[in-house]
Amino acid sequence: MKNNQIAIIIAIAILIGYSLVRLGNSSTYSSFEDAVALNGEKTTVIGFLDLEGNMDFNPKTVQFSFSAKDKKGNVSKVIYNQPKPQDFERSEEITMTGYATDSAFIATEILMKCPSKYNEQNEVDSDKIYK
Repeated sequence: MKNNQIAIIIAIAILIGYSLVRLGNSSTYSSFEDAVALNGEKTTVIGFLDLEGNMDFNPKTVQFSFSAKDKKGNVSKVIYNQPKPQDFERSEEITMTGYATDSAFIATEILMKCPSKYNEQNEVDSDKIYK
């Protein structure tokens, strides 16, 4: 084999190895309990707004805190260093990416699943189309 072919094969092997390492370290879905066990490692928790918990926004520090319940039923305080998202109370599901500390889950990113505006009441009945 020529030196060029050997260099190309080595480069491809390095790229494949790098890709496998990156996929292995990618964020996984977990519960608040699992996030605490990860010791500050970045993870993603899917949960719901705990309506019985407190919601607070501190404009001086631009910090929004609220209580959330994960899919396993674990409740945790969540701290988000951004303003409260619009229609936050109406969200059906919250995807929080961040890390857990002893006292709270620190969210670096929040995605919300809002209720659909298309529900059974708004569906069009094809038999009732007027001419």
